[in-house]
Amino acid sequence: MSSPLRIEPGDLSADEIIAELRAGRRVLVGVNVAGGTHDVVLRYDGETYHCDTPTNLHRHTEESEMRSCLSRMGYANED
Repeated sequence: MSSPLRIEPGDLSADEIIAELRAGRRVLVGVNVAGGTHDVVLRYDGETYHCDTPTNLHRHTEESEMRSCLSRMGYANED
């Protein structure tokens, strides 16, 4: 397994994040929550995209759902 890729929100496009996930890499997004920085762990297991936040784990079975999540949550840039 490759080392995780650590990014800040907006560092990469949704295409770039999806490409990293599909290549088997976890992407750690540092987000500010309640006055502190916490990691959101994005991963793909070959069938399902996972977004593991400090308070919740949610899943997306379709790539389009994951793209919408990346945009809605501000993890991906809007290029």
